[in-house]
Parts: sequence; structure tokens; C-alpha cells
Amino acid sequence: MGIRNHKATPARRIVWNHRGMNKSPRPPAAAAGASFSTLPLSPPTLANLKQLGYLEMTPIQAASLPAALLGKDIIAQAKTGSGKTAAFALALLANLNARRFAVQTLVLCPTRELADQVTTEIRRLARAEDNIKVVTLCGGVPLRGQLATLEHGAHIVVGTPGRVMDHLARESLKLDALNTLVLDEADRMLDMGFFEDIVTVARQCPKTRQTLLFSATYPEGIAKLSAQFMREPLTVKVEAQHAGGQIGQRWYEVRDSDRLPTVSLLLNHFRPASTLAFCNTKVRCRDLAAALRSQGFSALALFGELEQRERDQVLVRFANRSCSVLVATDVAARGLDIANLAAVINVDVTPDPEVHIHRIGRTGRAGEAGLALSLASMNEMGYVGRIEQLQGRESEWHKVDELTPTGTGPLVPPRVTLHIQGGRKEKIRPGDVLGALTADLGYTREQIGKIDVNEFSTYVAVDRGIASEAASRLNVGRIKGKSVKVRQLDD
Repeated sequence: MGIRNHKATPARRIVWNHRGMNKSPRPPAAAAGASFSTLPLSPPTLANLKQLGYLEMTPIQAASLPAALLGKDIIAQAKTGSGKTAAFALALLANLNARRFAVQTLVLCPTRELADQVTTEIRRLARAEDNIKVVTLCGGVPLRGQLATLEHGAHIVVGTPGRVMDHLARESLKLDALNTLVLDEADRMLDMGFFEDIVTVARQCPKTRQTLLFSATYPEGIAKLSAQFMREPLTVKVEAQHAGGQIGQRWYEVRDSDRLPTVSLLLNHFRPASTLAFCNTKVRCRDLAAALRSQGFSALALFGELEQRERDQVLVRFANRSCSVLVATDVAARGLDIANLAAVINVDVTPDPEVHIHRIGRTGRAGEAGLALSLASMNEMGYVGRIEQLQGRESEWHKVDELTPTGTGPLVPPRVTLHIQGGRKEKIRPGDVLGALTADLGYTREQIGKIDVNEFSTYVAVDRGIASEAASRLNVGRIKGKSVKVRQLDD
């Protein structure tokens, strides 16, 4: 979700378009890769950015921030991982009066995961100011705690449309002091049927506010949304391209009946440590994950109908390296930002070439090499042609019979996730779990991976070789002086 600290690639081109009747000259965009010091930001903010390692602007930040800092309404089109959160966070923080203890910014997000990521990023960027309070309002979490938090006041609210509407209806959330409304991943919210909810929320915001809309694609509903409540928005698009050498792209022609078996051939040949496999439907998702598990792969499926608890567990396990393959639909995977993703497999070709670019752009980040492997049948060649046109290059085709196993047995992830009943509500912190495993049980720090503490649950990744023993010992031991129930999450 953050700003990537590397030079912008020349393959990206920034396109400006001014909508509406305002004939005033558009604010000039900064140059991609330019320093944040070229912007009218406060010295403490610039010092904080430097301390965070944010040295230069990504293309979407360079394109949108000058206008956003002038108070313009903006429609910005950019893919996940492009630094868009900072693009709106720096603008809303510049517009904030820390001395006024009232909700001045509302950020709407499609999912709880994205809302949590956005909240974390805003807090990091707000460290230069004293006592900026950011509150997250999402479903799947009891209302009682959120009501108590809102009673103590907040400057910035980040939430999902349904839960924000609940609080507006209860009058526990008041927006009369609001000056900035942000719609993050607006196209995903439209996919999820939130159009009317967004409009309802927007109508309860002051008309003189600034509205910043960020979207990876530009479906028809975006124009409809902007026409309802944005004031002469400036449209900024960073074209979805990637540096040629950063991502190795390989295509394989398959019959539809051979599609799923070919995925295991790819995995056994290239043996990527972590793979995100995209399918066009949830049925294909489930079928592929089941087929891979039957062959001994550690594979999980992610699609729209999963319950929040199941979704949380899937995402935690993939991010902490206790699952090798995540099979997902485009809608379910939006907003994910997985570090060090070795490969993307396009099990189905998407009809939208921009979506293809967003898919493969999840690998090969921050200067790392990535692998994009795509399967296509004869009836998908028209889609392939559109992708070639957008990328400005021909596809590199390889034969399936070149794929031979390069290792022994299926890929086994290095970690296993332990689920601990109890989380923030029980005041459990990552340090408590780490201390129980190292100081109390004698495991080394290197044997412990990522620790995620949620509202009611805690997940800790441990080396595969100690997983069963660690779970058993924690079950008869204590964390923060209390007995806990621990179980191992298996496929």
C-alpha cells in the first residue's frame, strides 16, 4: 500500500483531462520521480517522509498531488501498489486542522482489509502532527467498541460503506465538519453493489468539501458517481505499464480441458515460493485449489462469497508464507498488497487488458524480478491481442511440453500458521506472543515468522518443523499470564 522507493519507469505515461465547465488552467503535474520537497508540504511532513524512506514521488503521486493540495476534486486511475494511498493521504492531512477535534476526513473502502491498510498508512504519514486520531469503522466487528471510540472523537474515519451508514443512522458519526471525502478503489465498491450507499453517504457530507476518487479501472459507474457529487473533477490516469525487464512474461496455449493440469506443470517447473493464480470465476477458483491440494500443494482459494473470518485466515496464511498458492478472482484480490510475490499465473485470460496489467503488476515490485505465466485457449486469442496492443509488444509463446519437474515433490511452504483464540480485545500484542514462544518456550527468533493480531484472534507463523510441538506447548502454557486455545491451520 505504501510508496515504492525506486525510480519511475519510462514505460508509464501520465494523461490529464479536465472535466466540467471550469476554464481555469489545470495545475501542472510534478515530474514522476521528483522529490516531495517540490510540493507545498510542511517541514515536519517532509522530514517524516524522509525518515520513512519516501524519497521520490511515484507517477500517480506526481500527477495528482499538486492539484489535490490546491483543493481540486480528482478522479485518479492507478493500479494497486502504485502509491495511491499516500497520494490522497498527504492531501487530506494537509487539509486537516489538528486542533479541531471533529471528523474532517472520511475515506470509504470496499473491504475491511483495505480499510485496515489505509488506516495504517495514514497513521504513518501523520506522525509529523501531534495527536491525529484515525478511526476504522468496518463490518465484522462489534458496534459497541466503535461507538465508544467515536464518543472520544476522531479527525479521520476510514470505513466500509455499510458500517459508515449504520453509524450515520445512529448519529454516532457526524460529518458537519468534513472537508475531504475519499473513495478508494471506487470500481471495486461498484462491483460489490455499493453505488447507492456511496451516494447516500456523500449526500450527508458538506457540499463544499473536496472529493478524491481513486480507481484501478474506469467503468461506466465512475462517470455516473462523479456526475452526482463531484465538482468539476480533474481526471488523472497513469497508464498501466511495467518496465520490460522487471516481469518475465510467458504464454502457453492450452485446450480448456488441460488448463488446470497445466497449472501444476508450471508450479513444478518454475517452483515459485509464492504464487497468485487468477481465475475469471469462483467455480474455477474452487476447482483449481481443490485439484492442487489433491496433488500435495498448499493452495487456498479467495473469492467474494467467503465469510470475513475465512477471508482473514486465507490472507494471513498467504502473506506469512504458510501457503504457497493463492487462487483468486479479480474482485476478491483487489486491494491485496503481498510483498515479494514470486509469480502470477493467469489461469484464464481476462477480457479487460487493463485488468491483465494489474494482475501481473503484483509481481516484480520494488526492483525485484517477477514471473507472469499466462494460459490461453484458441477462443481467448482475441483477448490476448488486446493485451498486446496495450503493452505495445508481442506475446512470448512457449510450449507446454517444455515444462518438466525441476524438484522433488510438490512445493511445501516453509511456515505453518498457528491460530490463537484471543486478540486485541484481550490486549494481546505481537510482543506477548513472541515472548511466549522464545523466552518461555525456548524457540529462536528465526523460527518465528509474521504475527498478526486481530480483534478476537491472533495468527503466528512458525517453522514447519516445530509447528505441532509449538501448538501443543502453547496450549498448556500461557500468553500474558492467561491460558489460551491454540490450533494449527492446515489445508
